[in-house]
Amino acid sequence: MIPATFDYVRAGSIDEAVAALVEHGDEAKLLAGGHSLLPLMKLRLAAPEVIVDLGRVDELRGICEADGHIAIGAMTTHDAVTKDPLVQQHCGVLADVTKTVGDAQVRHRGTIGGAIAHGDAASDLPSLLLALDGTVVVQGPDGRRNIRAADLFVDYLETSIGEDEVVVEVRVPKLVGDWGWRYEKFGRVAQAWAIVGSCALVKRSDGTIEDARIGLTHMGTTPLRATATEAALRGASTDAIADAADQAAEGTSPPSDLNATPAFRGHLARVLTRRALTAAAG
Repeated sequence: MIPATFDYVRAGSIDEAVAALVEHGDEAKLLAGGHSLLPLMKLRLAAPEVIVDLGRVDELRGICEADGHIAIGAMTTHDAVTKDPLVQQHCGVLADVTKTVGDAQVRHRGTIGGAIAHGDAASDLPSLLLALDGTVVVQGPDGRRNIRAADLFVDYLETSIGEDEVVVEVRVPKLVGDWGWRYEKFGRVAQAWAIVGSCALVKRSDGTIEDARIGLTHMGTTPLRATATEAALRGASTDAIADAADQAAEGTSPPSDLNATPAFRGHLARVLTRRALTAAAG
């Protein structure tokens, strides 16, 4: 449980962090909260030669409202997200899901940018960002660019963020209208990674479901949308939830491990999606 030796760079700004990544290339890794990177290093599953610490980059912290969305600095902790009035008022589902991340220690140290950039399909926040149609802003040597959540997650622990890019902020839309939501996840023990999770957002209008968005956790190598269920619900009544939820696992390729077989994960996806939709639809 002792990591390999590495050099340490403490960045004082985003520009300094980018410069360090450019200088050291794929030998360098960014350190945010450390709850994803450090365990991998201790197990020798990752052995970066250079660690670039973002802990002193204050411009990466904070939450503000801008152009119809909520902008959250990448180094903002999970605990700060759950308690922020803007998040609670305009995107309450983000606060609710973030409360389920790890335990109090993890939430006080872990960061939203680190959790998203790690790209773990078993993590709670990537599937929520996908369901929200959120955006990640990154900065590299050529400036800043926006990456839609739909384009962000490429493969297992792989994202479209460049090796010389730093996540600057995470943007989520304000939920305008009669939205309800619920996140249901099943884990082996409390505070563990989700064996399967389902995050449902339902927009109601005149007694019907105007829009439905469902993000699935740990149902493939990347977070996924339950697109068949979403399509079946749009314009339908809440009576359609049970039948639509039965399609939640369509198009997925759930992994097999010590905790669950693919068939069991498919069953969980259907059950958890039905529960989440029922609660979200009120």
